[in-house]
Amino acid sequence: MELAKITSKGQITIPAQIRRLLNLKDGDKVVFITDGGKVIMENSTRLAIKEAQDAFEGLAEELGLKSEEDVINLVKEVRKELWEKKHANND
Repeated sequence: MELAKITSKGQITIPAQIRRLLNLKDGDKVVFITDGGKVIMENSTRLAIKEAQDAFEGLAEELGLKSEEDVINLVKEVRKELWEKKHANND
């Protein structure tokens, strides 16, 4: 358990051990999540990445992507389609 003192402006210093645990660096943002009577503090970048991973879970299988090469080919295909669409009226 770590302890932090609140200043008159409502500020606290996050203890070094907690900063290391959350991989927080100077300028990073944190998010506070309420869960019943508890408040959870999380590294906002790490939380955003986790939420994105959860949102895309199973999508690769649905798209038939089985390897890194499949992903690269899909990206190339999408880029080609976007380029063609953008330049279609420039004949």
